[in-house]
Amino acid sequence: MDRTDVAAPVHSAAEARACARSVVLDEWNSASRTAREQDVIDLQLVVSELVSNAIRHGGGLAGFEAMPTPQGVRLAVQDHSTAVPAAAFGPGDLPRGHHGSGYGWPLIIRLARDIGVERRPEGGKTIRVLVPLRGEEDRAPE
Repeated sequence: MDRTDVAAPVHSAAEARACARSVVLDEWNSASRTAREQDVIDLQLVVSELVSNAIRHGGGLAGFEAMPTPQGVRLAVQDHSTAVPAAAFGPGDLPRGHHGSGYGWPLIIRLARDIGVERRPEGGKTIRVLVPLRGEEDRAPE
């Protein structure tokens, strides 16, 4: 299926989560491979954090893409701010004490790979990450 023919604009974290889940169900899963539900939950958490950050701190969501790869799902989240989050390339440590925020980037760093931030020529930035998926068959024996 060619995603460019069916891609719909995403305006909220809920719509982005639904889009990412459909990429897993419709494109990543196959007759020989089904994503582990825990990995899909991790994917949805990363999607929520990235999209929420774009809306709250990036001047609004400018674009969202979820593309299947053999390793998982590659996300691209665009916003209107050129500011690179200081925590984006940090160690992923959780903040000391609860101050109501500051948990998003540590979770993204722990759950995603290949994190990159690029400035867009038309303004703003794109944050790209790969969220790994494992098939049910990759589960270690209990």
